[in-house]
Amino acid sequence: MKVQEENAAYDEINVTPMLDLAYVLLVVFILMTTAAVQGVQVNLPKASNTPSLAKPQTKAITVTADGTIFLDTFPVTMEQLESTLLQYKAANPELPVVVKGDATVQYQSVVDILALLGKLEITQVGLVTQSLVK
Repeated sequence: MKVQEENAAYDEINVTPMLDLAYVLLVVFILMTTAAVQGVQVNLPKASNTPSLAKPQTKAITVTADGTIFLDTFPVTMEQLESTLLQYKAANPELPVVVKGDATVQYQSVVDILALLGKLEITQVGLVTQSLVK
């Protein structure tokens, strides 16, 4: 039996870990190269430089913590809100409306606004909430 000396050099190098690393790097480079390909190139149309004169169609109704009602940024009463929404509804039958209510506002205030929207037959209604995911 031959006993190996302590200071003897190794005759073979294990290249398996290096090959594993080389294969992983090869796969990463292939994936990154194919991900960088943009697909079919098309000539996109250019937008005009003139500003759009159309105003946003969506109206925002906000109820603050003290019960004040705002239409967009203007404070209104329920009667003013009804008449103004009737005018907007006459101009755009598919008028979209979003309702934002403060978390501490009485629930009845938001329900009154939703009832008014139902009375005016405004069907595109959204309720704005805050996301819990940060």
